[in-house]
Amino acid sequence: MKLDELYALLRRRGFLWPTAEIYGGAQGLYDYGPLGTALKRRLEEAWVSWFVGRSPDYYRIEPAEIVPEAVVRASGHLENFTDPEITCDACHATFRAETVLEKVRPNGIDGLAPAQIEEVVRSHQVRCPSCGSTALSVPAAFNLMFDVPFGVARTERAYLLPETAQASYLAFARMWEVGRKALPLGIAVVGRVYRNEIAPRQVLFRLRSFTQAELQIFFDPEEPPGHLGSLADEKVPVLRAERRERGEGSVELVPARELVAGGLPEFYVDHLVHLLRFLRDVLRYPAERIRFFEKSDKERAFYNRLQFDAEVYTESLGGFKEVGAVHYRGEYDLRRHAEGSGKDLSVSRGTDRRLVPHVLELTFGVDRNLWTLADVLLGRDGDRTVFRLPAYLAPVAVGVFPLIAKEHRAVAEALTEQLLAAGIPAEYDEASSIGKRYARMDEAGTPFCVTVDGGTVGEGPEHGTVTLRSRDTKGQERVPAAELVARLAPALRPPRPSGS
Repeated sequence: MKLDELYALLRRRGFLWPTAEIYGGAQGLYDYGPLGTALKRRLEEAWVSWFVGRSPDYYRIEPAEIVPEAVVRASGHLENFTDPEITCDACHATFRAETVLEKVRPNGIDGLAPAQIEEVVRSHQVRCPSCGSTALSVPAAFNLMFDVPFGVARTERAYLLPETAQASYLAFARMWEVGRKALPLGIAVVGRVYRNEIAPRQVLFRLRSFTQAELQIFFDPEEPPGHLGSLADEKVPVLRAERRERGEGSVELVPARELVAGGLPEFYVDHLVHLLRFLRDVLRYPAERIRFFEKSDKERAFYNRLQFDAEVYTESLGGFKEVGAVHYRGEYDLRRHAEGSGKDLSVSRGTDRRLVPHVLELTFGVDRNLWTLADVLLGRDGDRTVFRLPAYLAPVAVGVFPLIAKEHRAVAEALTEQLLAAGIPAEYDEASSIGKRYARMDEAGTPFCVTVDGGTVGEGPEHGTVTLRSRDTKGQERVPAAELVARLAPALRPPRPSGS
């Protein structure tokens, strides 16, 4: 679907809408409705189960969303958390440089100084997207953080968290005591972060307030976490930086063992494979739409030693878009916070060795993946619109219908309550024809529908049975109502990692 068409459908069905919509909306801010809220929670739960559930030494915390200025000064965000912008000297509009230059620099502008960006603008005679003028300039990079007055006198300065990762670094010393004083130690946060985007756009892809899921794995570099084992032959779709620099921009399917033989650390490749399997096997993105885009030394974030962005081809946005990443951050973060706070963040390893742990970061954009799931899995199937979500991600797992409301309502309502009591998200619906009810549920991503009819409440051979209908096949079968929970429960459990 085109962007406008997909957004209109999601808004109409109550997945999401602009914040303060009755006032005309607020740029870069969206609210989630009932279906969107439920889908977002399912995404978060699936991510936690897959990544945090991988080890008993991985923990989830919930930090405050405001931090003192000293934190972002030590982390480097005051100096480095910037985005280049382009301004039009004719109409005075301001744009994100990467957005304006995406056609002439499809691989992005990471690592370019303002003067180099200005040269790209001039050499390609780039025009203002607003008025068409070529009178464009590139000022100093713009810091993306939101600062807030703090304290009763409002004289202190604090910042809204620009990334959840900082909360894990601040919590490391306490978690070392709370946990088993053992490495690797994982600290995960699923929470809101805030960035003052220059030009929010593409609905859920460039937001000023959004949800990140991030896992920081603290480890001893002499005993890194993860090994490939039986996954050594898993083929990873990679776009290597050195190939791009040679003008070879195609994706390669490279066995994991060959990536290790080519110089990538085994623990790093192990987590690339783990993320690939989550995107492909849990979220069900088609394999051919997934790639891992390696950032070069100049392109990657200032704190990273290695960075592969997980990207999914998104039709509504016209190309591959980042939905997650694996970052090897070394000991940068803990060293910076140790210097900034004056607290020793090194830990003991045995009786005669201390070290500052290294960090492997797995990051996942919850909002971005919600949009990408809709882009990839929501579409037309003949005369119907179907959101082919995996059953365990569906906002509503089962739609329950009475064939005739007056005659079958009581049994259908009781069955809905039984499903809800068993932890199965069910929704009762008696409005309009059965066909229209099916259509509504197909659009919302509901994988199963159950109809209570005369056979259910009658005395014949179908007594106590209901019609169970599958969204994907449209097939129907009679199933004893008493067996529904046992029948549906396996399909509603997300896959668990194995083979690593």
